[in-house]
Amino acid sequence: MVSITVQAFPEDGDSWLDLAREVEARGFDALTTADHPGSGAAPFVALAAAGAVTSRIGLGSYVTNGGVREPQHIAADVATLDVVSGGRARLGLGAGHTPAEWRAVGRERPGVAARVERSMAVVLAVRDLLAGEEVTVDSEHLSVHGARLDRPRPVQERIPLTVGTSNSRLLRFAGKHADVVGLSGTGRTLPDGHMHDVRWTADVVDAQVALVAEGAAGRPVPPALEALVQQVSVTDDAEGVAAEMAAHAGVSVKELLTVPYVLVGTADEIVDAVAEHHRRWGISRYVVRVDALEAMTPLLPRLAGIR
Repeated sequence: MVSITVQAFPEDGDSWLDLAREVEARGFDALTTADHPGSGAAPFVALAAAGAVTSRIGLGSYVTNGGVREPQHIAADVATLDVVSGGRARLGLGAGHTPAEWRAVGRERPGVAARVERSMAVVLAVRDLLAGEEVTVDSEHLSVHGARLDRPRPVQERIPLTVGTSNSRLLRFAGKHADVVGLSGTGRTLPDGHMHDVRWTADVVDAQVALVAEGAAGRPVPPALEALVQQVSVTDDAEGVAAEMAAHAGVSVKELLTVPYVLVGTADEIVDAVAEHHRRWGISRYVVRVDALEAMTPLLPRLAGIR
């Protein structure tokens, strides 16, 4: 079964609560919001508000910046969300790519290797705190001493954990430890600190999925794979609509329409593409932007039937 999550950003109270109700009523699986301190809403505050007007959908960060946030704070936030939502919290964690967010807390963003080391340490520390364990870490990239999460305790026995990454080490790590691995198709962070190079070719997806599988070796149940969709367009002219994005990404239109980061075409073509992603890569979850709400809604029953 393929499920679809909506990622959105609150602009004001009324529209955010209306959106939460709409996401649930339309049959989407979850509502998520990103974590960019200083340029976006605090995710767990926004999600708790959304939880107060819904009863079914999952509520998650996509993804929490593990570079500038500490494990104790992350664990307390997600556990509180789980309690006030009646057990619907989800947690996405990433390494933190935006330099300004590091400088705002008094640190310069380290290189890739150091961010990966910290990210792995944060994931394990948060997981253990949510499990009720006492956590001590004393490493170059993370210091935690005798941390516990005694209250509040989560409602769920295990809060679903997504690790979002395109880094090879983190993909293996996520394969071993995560419930969901988030694939975004992004590469190097561009000079603006927010945008990225893209890696939208099927061979890159092949390689990343193989790394996840390598990390998951020996697990009785491997993690689910989730793709972050950058564009959804229901159209009779898939090639025409995709041409500009393909040129920007430096790939052919055919290649662009193969990868899971765009869903462009007729309703039948999109359903067929998702079925092929599931067959080839095992992708069973997608995150779409809020502007795809109308386009995706009629497709949800058909996508749910993909096995």
